[in-house]
Amino acid sequence: MNYDNYPDVSFIEDTSCEDILTKMIKDYQDMYEAETGKSPVPLAKGNPTRLILEAAALQIFQAMQYADFAGKMSLLSYSYGDYLDNLAALRGTERKDEEPAKCTLRFSIATPLASAVSIPAGCRVTNGNDVFFATDEYAEIAVGSTYVDVAATCTEAGTKGNGFVVGEINGIVNTMPYVVSVSNTTETYGGADRESDDELKSRIYALGKGYSTAGTEDAYEYMVRESMRGIGDVRVTTPDVNEIYIVFTMSDGSLPSAAEIQAVADYLDEKIRKPLGDRITVAAPSTSIYNVEITYYIAASDSAVATTIQSNVAAAVAEYNSWQTAKIGRDISPDYLIRLVMEAGAKRVSVTYPAQTVISDSVLPKTGTVTINYGGTEAD
Repeated sequence: MNYDNYPDVSFIEDTSCEDILTKMIKDYQDMYEAETGKSPVPLAKGNPTRLILEAAALQIFQAMQYADFAGKMSLLSYSYGDYLDNLAALRGTERKDEEPAKCTLRFSIATPLASAVSIPAGCRVTNGNDVFFATDEYAEIAVGSTYVDVAATCTEAGTKGNGFVVGEINGIVNTMPYVVSVSNTTETYGGADRESDDELKSRIYALGKGYSTAGTEDAYEYMVRESMRGIGDVRVTTPDVNEIYIVFTMSDGSLPSAAEIQAVADYLDEKIRKPLGDRITVAAPSTSIYNVEITYYIAASDSAVATTIQSNVAAAVAEYNSWQTAKIGRDISPDYLIRLVMEAGAKRVSVTYPAQTVISDSVLPKTGTVTINYGGTEAD
């Protein structure tokens, strides 16, 4: 959500302490003249009456600041912390707590047995370090089978349990008869920290989009974000009548895993969410790799700060790559790269790569090689 599009507000009309003092001095002098019939008494600095008015003006200004603060905490763009939580309650929602990561574990035995092998609920498996997953429910390796798959949850909430690839969670903590190995069959996913103020603000702002059951683009985007924590960008398209194609990224810019894609698809497939007749496909976006190669020059008059400008240019290129890869379907724009490098202090910049490229709706730009050449100083 971009708050730059909304105006700043002041519930006290940007009144300063000096404004209050000036008004109080004028009121005092006007009342003095009205009551005595004499000309107003000058109130020079150090005058006892002026000191009293200054002290009172400061207290009044502090009270006005509290009033201004209270008003702003009722507005989404300003609110934060507990104030934002109460604002969320007015919209019928609340801040999401941290959540543990999930995966599927496969417990295996060497050969089929004539009796079932029990896998207790809460059986723990580790990556061999400090991350542990526990089975969600009781399971059995059936007679004649050699394995069983069980849903498991990380024992610690937060993002710590995310991102372990297939086979990485393989250390049995609770010894069980006959079980010779265990391994996660899906990449671990879904762990999330407590919802930040910015995340909660974005969700409050989007709540209205979820009211529709007509399958609008905004409604589908809202439901994707509700399905799982850590969703980044979402793009919804309709390649054909009643065909809904949804691609999304994670909040760290990475592509979703197969398990994360399936979790979103399952959430959208529930009857209370999917409009009758819609056929929904959920996938990771395809990618388009672009390289960056620039040569920039610094004005001779800026030679004393050349080192600083070089650091700023490197940061500008990194900022460009973050911006370019943040949105699915964002056209590759060397013009924005030039703008950022110039704002960083360069006098002139020549861009070899990337070229202006139109990106389709379901494609995510991804950064390839990055080459930054410093061409030296030039006359102003």
